[in-house]
Amino acid sequence: MAAEGHAIDALGQFQLHTAGSFIGAAVNFTQANLMMVLAAGLTLAMLHFGARPKAVVPGRLQALAELSYTFIHDMCTDQIGEAGKRFFPLVFALFFFILFGNMIGVWPYAFTFTSHIATTLALATLVMVLTTAVALRLHGWKFFSYFVPAGVPKLLLPLLVPIEILSYLSRLISLSVRLFANMMAGHVMLEVFGAFIVMLGTAGVIFWAPAGLSFAVNVALIGFEFLVAVLQAYVFAVLTCIYLHDAVHLH
Repeated sequence: MAAEGHAIDALGQFQLHTAGSFIGAAVNFTQANLMMVLAAGLTLAMLHFGARPKAVVPGRLQALAELSYTFIHDMCTDQIGEAGKRFFPLVFALFFFILFGNMIGVWPYAFTFTSHIATTLALATLVMVLTTAVALRLHGWKFFSYFVPAGVPKLLLPLLVPIEILSYLSRLISLSVRLFANMMAGHVMLEVFGAFIVMLGTAGVIFWAPAGLSFAVNVALIGFEFLVAVLQAYVFAVLTCIYLHDAVHLH
């Protein structure tokens, strides 16, 4: 079937295209940037229009805004402690920016900017730089004791300290790759099964049954993608809180 012009290009959907140009040709505004602006706008709109009524008995949008606020606030205080209230705005912004970015990309003709390693790596770098800065601000040089396991013989420190440093730096990889890989893999599967539907559906009546099966699988995958979108945003936010806990309490 590939020879008939039905080759599957599952990775073509991740290519960036210019959605606009500003300041001449110096700044290219891609569809990924457009989706980022949309995700940020949806987060602000949810809070603005949800909090504006201030009704005693909240409507659906106000209830969503209040539940979102409470959910992230409790996450911060449960994971970090009372100091977590200081980091609530950051965790809230990260969670909903990633959540809306993940969910927007499931819709037709949209783009999942969290499927690009450059985006997820930038978010992970922000978290790592912030947590390290918080630890240095609160503990000073004592922060480096974090890489020295307690109760370990001094002879083993030259071996264990580099391992602890690598483990700390690997957070950057785990944060960025986990989000990027999950979102990319899901969209590749959607593209593949979507192509199967077209290829089998146009190949003749005998192939309509497997085409229908591919359609059913694709519908299930779309539902699964929405679940993964929420789960990955939650995991990123929880890990951010855990890393901030380590920075605040130094253990």
